[in-house]
Amino acid sequence: MAPGGFFGRALIVDVGDDAATGETCELDERVLRAYLGGVGLGTWLLHRFAPPRVDPLAPEAPLAFVFSSLVGTPLTTSAKFAVVAKSPLTGLLTDALASSQFAIAGKLTGHDAILIRGRAARLSVLLVDGDGVRLEPAPELAGLPAADAETRARQRFGRGWRTAAIGPAGERQVRYATISHDGRHAGRGGLGAVLGAKNIKAVLVRSATKVAVADQAGVLAAAKDLRRRSFGPATAKYRELGTLANLLAFNAVSTLPTRNFTAATFAGAPRLAAEELHELRGVARNSCASCSIGCEHIYSRKGGGSQRMEYENVFALGPLCGVSDPDDVFAASAKCDELGLDTISAGGTIAWAMECVERGLIDEPWLNFGDGAALLRALEAIGARAEGLGELLAQGSRRAAGIVGHGSLGFAPQVKGLELPGYEPRSLQSMALGLAVNARGADHNRSGAYEADLSGEVNRFRGGTAHVGAAIGTEDRAAVMDSMILCKFLRGVFEDPFAEWATLLSLVTGWSVDSAELRATAARIVRAKRAFNQREGATAKDDTLPPRMLETPLELASGRAATLTGEQLQAMVDSYYVARGLDEEGRVRASDLPELLLDA
Repeated sequence: MAPGGFFGRALIVDVGDDAATGETCELDERVLRAYLGGVGLGTWLLHRFAPPRVDPLAPEAPLAFVFSSLVGTPLTTSAKFAVVAKSPLTGLLTDALASSQFAIAGKLTGHDAILIRGRAARLSVLLVDGDGVRLEPAPELAGLPAADAETRARQRFGRGWRTAAIGPAGERQVRYATISHDGRHAGRGGLGAVLGAKNIKAVLVRSATKVAVADQAGVLAAAKDLRRRSFGPATAKYRELGTLANLLAFNAVSTLPTRNFTAATFAGAPRLAAEELHELRGVARNSCASCSIGCEHIYSRKGGGSQRMEYENVFALGPLCGVSDPDDVFAASAKCDELGLDTISAGGTIAWAMECVERGLIDEPWLNFGDGAALLRALEAIGARAEGLGELLAQGSRRAAGIVGHGSLGFAPQVKGLELPGYEPRSLQSMALGLAVNARGADHNRSGAYEADLSGEVNRFRGGTAHVGAAIGTEDRAAVMDSMILCKFLRGVFEDPFAEWATLLSLVTGWSVDSAELRATAARIVRAKRAFNQREGATAKDDTLPPRMLETPLELASGRAATLTGEQLQAMVDSYYVARGLDEEGRVRASDLPELLLDA
């Protein structure tokens, strides 16, 4: 019998020709307790079902939708799921989280995960419910944005189905295409391209059962308490202005990456700031499914319509590309939604190309920093994989730099192939370490060490031992939250996070979990990710930052310079390896694999 909150099984789906077959993989309780669900369980499934060194876009490369024990409970922000696969952008493990009713319906098909492999003979949709799996051809969905594909799918199959779909970029296997649902996105690492390579336009799920929790009354009481706390000061910023509130704050302390990381302040920032947009264009506020925070802020667009805006899409399509006109940034963000593109990788790759044009390395004289029309034109070319520039930029900045050459890799804004988020590493040196060592690549959601930098807990301009502890701490907390799964915006609500999370998990599952066990679980998940990557060829040489960050000091508005040398970063990386129990090359030892429940 499975513990509370779990079914104890994953559905393994093979799609091929014009049919789909499904078989059940029983999940041992040891695995569920060791990996929790979400990203943790997805990592374990990839170890088991992904052939070593498989091409991420090959039919046999798996993609897993993974749920958790909390999905379907009344705990706020728990309606989330993870998508896990080998990334076509990085060649390493990637995972992305998203919130929607798809999470609840997917779990209530009776499975803790749905793993897909194979390739359909023609563009199709995959349906999963209590009756099993089936594949339906869907040529009428070809070329549609994900939102339109969702609408058409509901019209065809009925309103009881919940849909996750790809846009045109996913169909064309752009290496940073997204999977979307209810207007939200599993965004990073090219998961949409993996689904597109399987000729699957959409996955539809329908609830068919219920799942019990161990202590129903205890869960209800905990949910009531957590909901009350979620309205407190720890989440006020997100309710009032959303994540875009970070823009002016980061600009003020020289951490807002601008013009492909050549500067960390942007003169046009006030035009894009939440404070001004809220006053002039704010039209609505919304919440994810089963969420009491309500961080989503929606703004009016020029010419009609509205657009949800977050810090990361504004940073990547605004300051990073030198664009200050909010109408241009809104239009670019809408275009990414329409095509199904990760805004961070799209903006980072285009910013790199703009610098290449400045340097005479790419012959596209129209593609200039600050030109909103050029930004939109470039996005169109990427989504279409248009011959020339579109095909080049569809590869992401690292692969594109390998094609262009002439030292352009030195200023490609990426780690392990994944484009950098909106945090300047030279002036946030705990974050610099977190970006360098993270399994997913340049990532702020799996290693949010900028919190320590900005809190004053450490000297953000001088990395050292304290920064290593800060990076590991945020990485561990993220590993648990991404596996249970709970939204990161709740993190400030918990005074003693691991103890409080252990209580929630115990109430749902019936396990007797304490904070020490959850800390060990976090470390296990982090090391299991690294073990997968080393199996796929990653080495210590990948745990670094772009040469620009390590060779060029960052000029600050104060007249000072922020410097991070390769030697300074390497010292932190070496200390990280020791603290993580890795060998001197950053590898998980073979003797540790049994504890990770992985084969040698």
